Amino acid sequence: MDAPSTSVIRGHIVSSTDTTTRVAIVTGGSGGIGRAVVDRLAGDGFAVAVHYLGNARRAQEIVDAVTAVGGRAIAVGGDVADEVAMAGVFDAAEAEFGGIDVVVNTAGIMILSPVATVDLADLDRMHRTNIRGAFVVSQLAANRLRGGGALINVSTSQTRLQHPTYAPYAASKAAVEALTLVLARELRGKNITVNAIAPGPTATPLFLEGKDEETISRLAQLPPLEHLGTPEDIAEVAAFLAGPSRWINGQVVFPNGGIA
Repeated sequence: MDAPSTSVIRGHIVSSTDTTTRVAIVTGGSGGIGRAVVDRLAGDGFAVAVHYLGNARRAQEIVDAVTAVGGRAIAVGGDVADEVAMAGVFDAAEAEFGGIDVVVNTAGIMILSPVATVDLADLDRMHRTNIRGAFVVSQLAANRLRGGGALINVSTSQTRLQHPTYAPYAASKAAVEALTLVLARELRGKNITVNAIAPGPTATPLFLEGKDEETISRLAQLPPLEHLGTPEDIAEVAAFLAGPSRWINGQVVFPNGGIA
């Protein structure tokens, strides 16, 4: 009989017959932070369902990059605010990999505007994705994660910074934080951790869009470390909460270089 094949990913030996591989769903996995989280978790030996909404080609490219180095990944599409579509995402991950251990919910949109002039239709659209989407994904995770699992939502340091024009976005993410903190207590006895990551200024397409060089440079100087965060910085925190940090639960973690 042939020996089982193995591959090495970020120092981990992964066997093709390994039945204990942990499984993660990364919503918004084709985005800036999402892509970094996919790469990091795959490098840590996770099988990953890369969720996307509109960019199927990019999601498949990410899957191809993971599988090219011996990892396991699939692309799964769906609107995070649509409970039927997202149940299908969870179904696909379970069918392919046998279960789900970690959900990292990076999907979100950001619309900036002063409160006095915000377009309420834009507000509704953002809140549908950021708030309803967080509830849909969190509800599914609460019911379908295996014991020892982790749900990681994504907020923003803007809930503490109070920068002008960020009120609509920060309000949506404050709701995500409240959801996260309460859900962690509601899941008593299930051995599932629930935490949120609240990044500071991070060099992602979502953050950089619409900002001139002067604005970007000013924001980069806000942290004491005097530079923008990277998606990989945020992925490091997600990987910690997804794996070894079983005693961190019901918390909001602020990876922002000391800005707040």
